[in-house]
Amino acid sequence: MVNFDEIIDRKKSYCAKWDSQPEEINDDRLIPLWVADMDFKVAQPIEKAIEKCVKHGIYGYATIPENYDDAIISWMERRHQFKVDKDWIVLTPGVVTALKIAVQAYSQVDDAVLVFKPVYHPFDFSIELNKRKLVECPLVRKENHYEIDLEDLETKIKENDVKLMILCNPHNPVGKVYTQEELYQIGMICKKYQVKVIVDEIHQDFVFGDHEHVPFYNVDESFKDFSIICTAPSKTFNLAGLQTSNIIIANENMRKQFIEVKEANGINDPQLFGMVACMSAYNECELWVDEMLEYINDNFIYLDQFLKTNMPEIKMMDHEGLYLAWIDFTAMNMTHQELEEFMLHKAHLWLDEGYIFGTGGAGFERFNLALPRSQLEKVCQQLLIAYKEKSR
Repeated sequence: MVNFDEIIDRKKSYCAKWDSQPEEINDDRLIPLWVADMDFKVAQPIEKAIEKCVKHGIYGYATIPENYDDAIISWMERRHQFKVDKDWIVLTPGVVTALKIAVQAYSQVDDAVLVFKPVYHPFDFSIELNKRKLVECPLVRKENHYEIDLEDLETKIKENDVKLMILCNPHNPVGKVYTQEELYQIGMICKKYQVKVIVDEIHQDFVFGDHEHVPFYNVDESFKDFSIICTAPSKTFNLAGLQTSNIIIANENMRKQFIEVKEANGINDPQLFGMVACMSAYNECELWVDEMLEYINDNFIYLDQFLKTNMPEIKMMDHEGLYLAWIDFTAMNMTHQELEEFMLHKAHLWLDEGYIFGTGGAGFERFNLALPRSQLEKVCQQLLIAYKEKSR
């Protein structure tokens, strides 16, 4: 059994989550839950694989290990019944890097690129920094989950002459896991209007309850002709700092376009430690993942019950996927600036504020639940104290 209850002090470890606190805040009680990485130690086989590389003592230029692709192929088939051909895999140093490459490869300046909102904000940056037009298709909230307005999607594509879509599945930050039928409808609309699709499946291993992650290529064979799938071990195995992603591109022409833009921008393959960690993760750490998912699921249950018992007007959206809870604080009747101040200075919680994810996000907060239970209990108590003080 892995001890996910262990608290590891990440301060002064060059950690973005814990070491980026603005000087003007200077709050020892502040708990950071904003960055989407885990406060868990990596699985031991990964640590040992990296340690072996370190002890070699020479860190020259690296080549892709001979069995690297096999590790990815095996994982995708075992966990997701997704058959990946070796030739389809293109390495990049991160999924966000891949998004920017893909936007450049599959669209032109001033072309329209569509996203479902609210969504992971680097999607916007990838579009707007490349001088493309951002088109939003808001998700529709139904009770505690989100659905797609397919009619609105088709209208937005037609009216804006959309050339490219970025789809996030599971959907960060709302936690939605798209069903096979939803993916089929989305894909067929894109096929009808010749819209290429970038599918970010980085959170593919975080799916809970009766929900199932369906890789976009598994929905319909024809989807391979106009889409790419972005994957990485970084979320599943807590390896974000090693900057290693595996982009799956079945269509030969799309793969060629992607590689050409990658090379034109001087973007290299991931560094050695990332590739070694990726192989170890996919080949040796499946049991660690299973235990981690069970632990995080229990964290969701704990937080949900705590809110229902102590703050029933605060609603957590159904946790279909991700290790990130999407929580509705609109009942507190605050502006998004007031809510941010409340969280930082009253609850002493550093969160990704809902408004940064765009349309439909204001009034929500994204909580990272990949942390030890005792830390989550502390988070809940700090939030409750602040909530009671405000309610007086």
